[in-house]
Amino acid sequence: MVAPALILVILVTLWPVAQSFYNSLFDYRLNDPSRSERFLQSNMDLERYANDYFYLSRDLGDLAGQSPDDAAAVNEIREGIETYHEELLAMDGVGEQYEEVETLIASFTAISDRDLKYAKVENEWAGDYKEFLATAQEDLLALAEGSSDEAVTTTASNVAGSIESTNKAIIESNFIGLNNYSRYLQDGRMWQSLSNTFVFTIVSVGVELILGLAIALLINRTFSGRGIVRASVLIPWAIPTAVAAMMWGFLYDGQTGIVAHYFEQFGLIKDASVLLSTSAGGMFSVIFADVWKTTPYMALLLLAGLQTIPGSLYEAAEVDGASKWQQFWKVTLPLLKSAILVALLFRTLDAFRVFDLIYVLTGGGPANSTESISIYAYITLFSQQNFGAGSVLSVIVFLCVALLSTLFIKFIGSDLFAGRSNR
Repeated sequence: MVAPALILVILVTLWPVAQSFYNSLFDYRLNDPSRSERFLQSNMDLERYANDYFYLSRDLGDLAGQSPDDAAAVNEIREGIETYHEELLAMDGVGEQYEEVETLIASFTAISDRDLKYAKVENEWAGDYKEFLATAQEDLLALAEGSSDEAVTTTASNVAGSIESTNKAIIESNFIGLNNYSRYLQDGRMWQSLSNTFVFTIVSVGVELILGLAIALLINRTFSGRGIVRASVLIPWAIPTAVAAMMWGFLYDGQTGIVAHYFEQFGLIKDASVLLSTSAGGMFSVIFADVWKTTPYMALLLLAGLQTIPGSLYEAAEVDGASKWQQFWKVTLPLLKSAILVALLFRTLDAFRVFDLIYVLTGGGPANSTESISIYAYITLFSQQNFGAGSVLSVIVFLCVALLSTLFIKFIGSDLFAGRSNR
């Protein structure tokens, strides 16, 4: 049974992380055609290049005839492009591939085969060709600006545009190794979002543990209407997070929010608008909303642990003269340690990955003061469509979660597992 379990862990957990790590090694952006795929080696977009080269060869000849004074410079550009073109076709298999692409273009057929559309070229050759085209473009733009002949100006500008398009057809390798990690380790916004996440996690989980334990102790007692109380306590946890966030957004509103109004009346805040318009108010708001929503979950986990403690232990402690407070410290807490571990582990990992509550309630504002690392990763991945940088942030989230899990098991659960092994 070990092998299937390992395979399941690899497929479900490690494989997506490995994919994110692989993406993070590239300058991979969907909003940039030259970086919209992962290229370990430089490539030529033959479809785009074939279209541009046809017009380049023709227009450069026309420009040389229109501007005799600059014919030598124009012909030098033309010869350089033709030389690079011949070198391209001489590369292994590229000539035949280029002819097939030209045939499809001539028949107005779209090229959907990626292997046909892109041809691998040498990295050094690609860099040299791009540099040559960039210089040629600058020379032609200077020619267009300095010419008094309108026809020369128009032709030179058009050729410069074609050269720019040809330059974009040469796609250099976007493999950058660990440069993305180096960049984000020096990124102030990343560290701020990570700090916001740790503050949110530590404060919210700490408060939820204390309140959850108190609630669990209360509803574990026998009293009339206990079933109704238990069901009522779980209502906040049953509400979808996005709905709860929208609800708290209305309650925190500085104009009509009843919570903001009473906080101001009780002197907890100086003005009703500060809850969603200041850094401290925004962080307090998301933590307060999370505590309200998730404390019942913590209480439920701890209640399950309390119900596994035999009542005879309390009877024996009472016979020995232990007070209620001593029974709590000497009986309840030691025997509740496994339940506390599970509750803390689940809630800490869940709180560290917080996204929907903050995204709906504050959007990460004001001024990124409540932006969590998950929200920053989402914005980078989907809003900016920067998959390389966004994958870095995803890997950072995974590493933090893995570290937290290890610390919990090592420092909190060590005695628990040791005790089980002894038994």
